[in-house]
Amino acid sequence: MPEQHHCRVLIVGAGPAGYTAAIYAARANLHPLLLSGMQPGGQLTITTDVENYPGFADIIQGPWLMEQMQHQAQHVGTRMIMDEVVSLDLSRRPFAAIGDSGDRYLGDAVILATGAQARWLSVPGETEFRGFGVSACATCDGFFFRDKEVVVVGGGNTAVEEALYLTNHARRVTLVHRRNTLRAEKILQDRLVRNDKIEMVWDSVVEEIVGIPEPPEVTGVRLRNLRTGAIAERACDGVFIAIGHTPVTGLVAGQLPLDPDGYIVTAPDSTATAIPGVFAAGDVKDKVFRQAVTAAGLGCMAALEAEKFLAAQEDQPVASRAAE
Repeated sequence: MPEQHHCRVLIVGAGPAGYTAAIYAARANLHPLLLSGMQPGGQLTITTDVENYPGFADIIQGPWLMEQMQHQAQHVGTRMIMDEVVSLDLSRRPFAAIGDSGDRYLGDAVILATGAQARWLSVPGETEFRGFGVSACATCDGFFFRDKEVVVVGGGNTAVEEALYLTNHARRVTLVHRRNTLRAEKILQDRLVRNDKIEMVWDSVVEEIVGIPEPPEVTGVRLRNLRTGAIAERACDGVFIAIGHTPVTGLVAGQLPLDPDGYIVTAPDSTATAIPGVFAAGDVKDKVFRQAVTAAGLGCMAALEAEKFLAAQEDQPVASRAAE
């Protein structure tokens, strides 16, 4: 039999943003309820070595970090339910979410922390070596490829920025693009051309990522030229997929303003959305940095702003609240 749950703060999503929002909301006695979905932890659950999260001198594992955040959120009083939200009604307060279980969740405030998903190539070897030489984040993983050879796939701003960043670590960077011109901004293209550590491979796509299965290790890529059909193999130690991210905003499409790339629009220097009482934190609104630490910071902001919003609601006259 479906149940109904009511809470002060309803958090949708269980990555760094969601867990941090839960920690701060719980410590503010807002009794948050976090809906984690069926695969809690966000993109860090598919990240192996993490070396840039503050507070850890040694390399840590992404899944372990997410487990620690989850335990901390529960320790301070967050209630967590592993249920996938299938619909969300933001038209009135309390806001209402329906889970895949059929249960109904009501929140006086909502924090959206559903994140974004990297777009992948869906080629052989990509899944097998993900986290073992295949990555979608140069800032996260570039450090592990010092003095090695890497391949970057893509042709937009993200791909060029990733390639340029990787030259700080890698011995050689090859940028593979399916066309013969880049879509990146001209200033980025100029920097790319001037960097003698970067080589371009035009009109080509990755057909397969090859490597050693045990222990998993990338050894190269198999490329296909789209003009000639010729197949060529290129040795490398890592492959960075930079063809963009897709924010998980299907639940709020048509209810909240989204930018042209589908990310939730928030007020400047804030996590507040166009609907009072609804906040967005992490990669679902941040398409610039997309780091665990910035997502956590936005989760903190969302919880503090939710606390302020709910306090203001309590200060309103009863008649005014009833008219909402």
